[in-house]
Amino acid sequence: MTSSTLTTQALDGASIDGGLYGDITDFARHTHWLNGPVSAYTSYGVALFAVFMLVGWWYARRKDASVMAAALAAPFAVVLAYLVNDGIKSVFTEPRPCRALPHDFLIEKCPPMDDYAFPSNHTTVAAAAAVALFLVNRRLGAIASLAALLMAASRVYVGAHYPHDVLVAFVVGTVVALAVTRSARRFATPTVTRLRGGALKPLLT
Repeated sequence: MTSSTLTTQALDGASIDGGLYGDITDFARHTHWLNGPVSAYTSYGVALFAVFMLVGWWYARRKDASVMAAALAAPFAVVLAYLVNDGIKSVFTEPRPCRALPHDFLIEKCPPMDDYAFPSNHTTVAAAAAVALFLVNRRLGAIASLAALLMAASRVYVGAHYPHDVLVAFVVGTVVALAVTRSARRFATPTVTRLRGGALKPLLT
């Protein structure tokens, strides 16, 4: 009996939408004036979603306990979405486009071999924050969603991800955020109501 080694076949992202990825990075090649702003946003824009969540908490102080429960759940939704997304990455082990398509235009430095592409962590975090904030305040959620879409687009523009990486990441962030935030509104509201009458009142009202 011969022994064999079972290996996991990595997802071949280039065969899914490598052509569209190339079109987008070619656009980036010809819009040098846009490279700097997009690179800055894709690198540091995640911090903007922390600001959005602080705004959501501040807004919720004037609303009923269910809204505050949703606002407090938003950071947990983001963390859980990131962990779920990272788990998916470890299963599919899709190489970054910069390795599969090394001649395409690249703004962001190519990550290490074990930093996989599918799905995009940046996009998942942004989408989770935006969707969670929709259950706090729709206007704030809409603004955050626009910022999340820009984050997703920026990840492809700089060459870090294929389009399907950010699309699936958006779905992951959305599903996790809805599950966490709706559960918080349903089950954590009585706890928030009690805490509003105690030592944490200044933070919750």
